[in-house]
Amino acid sequence: MDNKKSVTVLVGLLLFLLVGGTLGYSLILEVPFVDALYMTVITISTVGFQEIRQMGPEGKIFSMVLIFMSIGTVGYLVSNIISMVMEGEVKEAWRVKKMEKEIRQLKDHYIICGAGKTGLFIVKQFTKEKIPFVVIEKDKEALEELKSLGVLHVEGDATQESILLKANLQEAKGLVAALPKDSENVYTVLTARHMNEKLFIIARAVDEHSVEKLTRAGANNTVSPYEIGGMRIASMMLRPSVISFLDGITHAGKMTLQLEEVFVGEGSSLAGKTLMEARIPEKTGLIVLALGKEKEEDILFNPSSKEILGPGETMIVLGREEQIKKLQDIAK
Repeated sequence: MDNKKSVTVLVGLLLFLLVGGTLGYSLILEVPFVDALYMTVITISTVGFQEIRQMGPEGKIFSMVLIFMSIGTVGYLVSNIISMVMEGEVKEAWRVKKMEKEIRQLKDHYIICGAGKTGLFIVKQFTKEKIPFVVIEKDKEALEELKSLGVLHVEGDATQESILLKANLQEAKGLVAALPKDSENVYTVLTARHMNEKLFIIARAVDEHSVEKLTRAGANNTVSPYEIGGMRIASMMLRPSVISFLDGITHAGKMTLQLEEVFVGEGSSLAGKTLMEARIPEKTGLIVLALGKEKEEDILFNPSSKEILGPGETMIVLGREEQIKKLQDIAK
């Protein structure tokens, strides 16, 4: 029997003692209900106040039985309540300490500021793809949701340096500012950029006028959920076949395809080779859709077979998860 059930049973037994004691004193001492209840309470609690009436042998025997029964019941009830409180506090303290240790050990992880509707979508996607991340949130209900999902999180205000440090910002790879207010996102981006100049930051912008402020604060990219939603609805209405194709390309029957970026490492066997020499489709079965050249801001779509893969550059490919992993191993 767990603690909660034990307490329920003991509370029921305590009520039984109160009712039984009150009825017993009413009959034995022939006193009113309130006086009988008073005698029962001082007997069970063992406070030792004076009896309201001189008791005979029957009353004394009844009081002794009631005392022996109540001592065990009340004592066990109090110990269970204390145990429940202490156990809950100890468990919570142990959970927080363990989580803080895991966060300190993170490296090249992502920080999600805000666990609202946008933040939770990101959390679920990162969890699905097994991406290391930690969430910063101050709302109690949102924190309970994060606990139920079992994700690493820090309770506090993401605009504060101390909270960002708890999320191990110095070792982070990227940060998502998805707080409900644009002003909070601007301040979070500004603080995070000041603390880590190499951090890749994406910020959510509700108001279109906030985009420039977020960019000036240090955001690499900004996203407007309303703008993206509006563009998608318009595209579905005007070009339904194109959208169906784009949606279906990543859910082709049972074979799920992914769009992924793969970096060419310094010591990779691909570095310095042309796409023809690399023979990526032949070795992995992937389709190379675009190249991100290291010294160019624009993405080179549909690259020719003569394009050279330089170290530090990015390939955007389409294929299955195992094919992408194979190319990542080759490109290291």
